[in-house]
Amino acid sequence: MENTGGKFAAFGTACREAGLRLTHQRLEIFSELAVAVDHPTAETIHHRIKIKIPTISLDTVYRTLATFARHGLINKVETVESQARFEFKIMRHHHLTCRKCNKITDFQWESLDDVSLPEEISRWGRIENRNVTVYGICSKCMGNDHERRNF
Repeated sequence: MENTGGKFAAFGTACREAGLRLTHQRLEIFSELAVAVDHPTAETIHHRIKIKIPTISLDTVYRTLATFARHGLINKVETVESQARFEFKIMRHHHLTCRKCNKITDFQWESLDDVSLPEEISRWGRIENRNVTVYGICSKCMGNDHERRNF
């Protein structure tokens, strides 16, 4: 795993290449994502950052996250929830999502990553990203034996 200093150096380089200024607010938002392991929502990030920057608005956090995602600096994690979740992308991975507690857990699946896509998909256009999200109930939420099913 890349160290924190390496993350910030790579982030600074990526921002310069994208023509984005390295503002204090952008650095704090990125800093929060660089250490987060819970795939936070914009609201969660806003709550955490308000401790350091009391005047930061939720709109600023939303716009900054959208800018970072548009430039490929972070990932917007697709969920069935109404709120988007975000992560700093370190390495290729997929997600397990619990239907009860909405916790998202990263996992790697190298054999899937190496599989060629079907020919009809390659004719569709340019594929920029492919990932899998597996939905179910985590062991912490299962509790009852009758919910233990494999699909």
